[in-house]
Amino acid sequence: MDLAHVLHAFSNGNDGVYIGGCHLGECNFITHGNYHAVNMVLLCKRIMEHIGLNPERLRISWTSSAEGTLFHEYMNEFNKKIKELGPLGKSEGLDGEQLKSKLAEVIRLVPWIKLVKNEKLGAPLKNPEEYDRYFTKEEIDALFSEVPSYYIDPEKCQACMICAKRCPVEAIISAKQEVHIIDQDKCIKCGTCLEVCPSKFGAVTRMVGKPAPPPLPEGKRAIIRKNKEAV
Repeated sequence: MDLAHVLHAFSNGNDGVYIGGCHLGECNFITHGNYHAVNMVLLCKRIMEHIGLNPERLRISWTSSAEGTLFHEYMNEFNKKIKELGPLGKSEGLDGEQLKSKLAEVIRLVPWIKLVKNEKLGAPLKNPEEYDRYFTKEEIDALFSEVPSYYIDPEKCQACMICAKRCPVEAIISAKQEVHIIDQDKCIKCGTCLEVCPSKFGAVTRMVGKPAPPPLPEGKRAIIRKNKEAV
């Protein structure tokens, strides 16, 4: 179960999301995915709070294949709670467009969020008493205040196209002999461009707390090679 799956469900207008799985410690697979699911849900609930959604719209619980009656009770309880909360966003005071915009922004950041919180997401929580304090409101507020932006310096870019070829979401506009541009609306903040840019160029900059400078307009992106003999 991926964080993006839950967020997409809400973005598609679902009023609540219920996740069910095997009892903790009883997974038939060595991955023990239910522990990962717990951490994901705890993180998602904090993110929901951050964007103004009631975290009670998301629930996770455990049943075995022999506990159909218990599963039925869980579903009835959750259905009752969602009816009390009403349509998504209404009780939270968020209109449809505002909510969709907030969710779209978080969904775009999911790869970065998972990268930053990878260690905590992968650590199995054996004690339910740890749940409430595992991800804190302050931690998530800080997370979203530290979202990075990546920028290609037009003075340093040599149009080698390495970053464009390695970008996992094709967020880099590239052409031969032209300064490359990062499409900030597509960028998922993974930092791949920074990692693969040749050190002799050092064209990619990581910025936190401020937006990337506006890109060069089309028609002014041609790279002017310096004549070594003239230096």
